[in-house]
Amino acid sequence: MSHLMNTTPRKVVGTAVGVAALAGALLAQANPSQAAAVTLPPTHVGFDYQIGGAYTPPSGVKVVTRDHDASPAAGLYNICYVNAFQAQPGAEGDWASDLLLRDSAGKVVYDEDWGEALLDVGTDAKRKRIADKIGALIDSCHTKGFQAVEPDNYDSYTRSGNRLTANNAQAFIKLLSARAHADGLAIAQKNTAELASNRTANGLDFAVAEECGTYNECGDYTSAFGANVIVIEYTDSGRSKACRSWGSTLSIVQRDVDVSPAGSSGYVRKTC
Repeated sequence: MSHLMNTTPRKVVGTAVGVAALAGALLAQANPSQAAAVTLPPTHVGFDYQIGGAYTPPSGVKVVTRDHDASPAAGLYNICYVNAFQAQPGAEGDWASDLLLRDSAGKVVYDEDWGEALLDVGTDAKRKRIADKIGALIDSCHTKGFQAVEPDNYDSYTRSGNRLTANNAQAFIKLLSARAHADGLAIAQKNTAELASNRTANGLDFAVAEECGTYNECGDYTSAFGANVIVIEYTDSGRSKACRSWGSTLSIVQRDVDVSPAGSSGYVRKTC
């Protein structure tokens, strides 16, 4: 996830897409706001962010996010994390060369904080090719039993040196929301508060907001998504601010920057 601090690990794999899911996706692409019925995560409940490694959810947790290569937590609402707008560190070779964003000298453009190559969502043809591959991951989330998907790096255009635009990002997220809805999955807007007001047109169902307490952005998300906002903070001060203003309304958790599994060095999990 490349939020304002760029703090977490990501992984990418792939599976095949079924004919029925593809047909549903094509229909949904015509108007992503007309999504199939999906189940949203319950609001103002215990939440845990486990994308750095799965572990037994703490008592009281009702919603958990795990990486797409993990299994859902039994009996809970599970959100499937997918790195959608950038390649995994060192995984440039998993992508066709022309799908990696390049500068005027032909060099790959990176998210420098994470060492991740940006994917080139700048044209309709490239967006569709990238969406086919990310869509296979979304299908795998559905097959495993997740209820929702969290596509990360929606804001990668802000790190592109003006080579990509907000419109490019939104055109791409519409393809992903169509694929998720065809699979019966809810889809989150990850960060990118400046685009929250367009959530209906982009087919997005709820928000996952990192450090919105720290940066006074939680209201930007609730204005668009109501109480369907999950907040992750990485500092005591950020958690305190979020809890003070939104603790009676939103699901809020503080995790360590590396999102370490319970029992490992550095593990932190605090709530309001």
